[in-house]
Amino acid sequence: MKLLISNDDGIFALGIRVLANTLAAAGHHVTVVCPDRERSATGHGLTLHKPIRAEPVAGIFHPSVRAWACSGTPSDCVKLAIGALLDQPPDMVLSGINHGANLGTDVLYSGTVSAAMEGVIEGMPAIALSLASFAHQDFVPGAKFAQSLIDTLAKNPVEMPLLLNINIPPVAEADIQGARITRQGIRRYFDLFEKRTDPRGKAYYWLAGEVLEDVTGLCDGYEPLLAQIQQLSPFTDLVNVPTDVHAIQANYITVTPLQYNLTSLLGLDQLNRWQKQIGAIPVHPDTSENPGKA
Repeated sequence: MKLLISNDDGIFALGIRVLANTLAAAGHHVTVVCPDRERSATGHGLTLHKPIRAEPVAGIFHPSVRAWACSGTPSDCVKLAIGALLDQPPDMVLSGINHGANLGTDVLYSGTVSAAMEGVIEGMPAIALSLASFAHQDFVPGAKFAQSLIDTLAKNPVEMPLLLNINIPPVAEADIQGARITRQGIRRYFDLFEKRTDPRGKAYYWLAGEVLEDVTGLCDGYEPLLAQIQQLSPFTDLVNVPTDVHAIQANYITVTPLQYNLTSLLGLDQLNRWQKQIGAIPVHPDTSENPGKA
């Protein structure tokens, strides 16, 4: 297969080197286009007000891998590769292997996930891969899983382009319990802005904090929607789908399908019910109680 690989950790990151080399050694046609430096937590940002540069890179990857280091964001890298650098569109877009988890609400900030999502926007299946630890250094199990998953998808493609968000538990390969299809969980952070003073006496702030796992009491829309649709036979299997946050804690590889359409189906249902109660949604301010105002 023709594979385009990007990341947000930069061209010199170990994770992308292990992934690209593993897939190239397996016979895939691999192209790497990724940032020239770390671009973590850039989300789906694009470079609009300055030029984007891409320089060929040699000597880092497997000899058959073509590679560029790009001055832009992870999403820029995928856009530029598809629109300018590649002679033909790739069969699949991959991103990673990221150093650190992309679980739950992390995906909203993740440059890794956004690079893969750019592939889906272009109509291609995509995979984002993350090793769920900053301390763990063994990317080989994740690369092997990616190779196996790509082979499976080539033989048994899904019906529509999806982004599969993969997280690998940071344990020895023998301790991985398997792979599970999961849903996006909730992963919140206790934000802390540390105030500091620069040499000129001016204040600046450094974002720190810690992750809060197993967040409870927050409605993410999944359970209420499931309560309504699980009565339909095609959806009964969705009842016991674990969250990615819980599955990774049990040392499972998590496979979470994501989409760029953020429309809340439950929200549509609630708004339709609300509109029926109040009538038409008002277009102009209601000045009936104060006729002097227009």
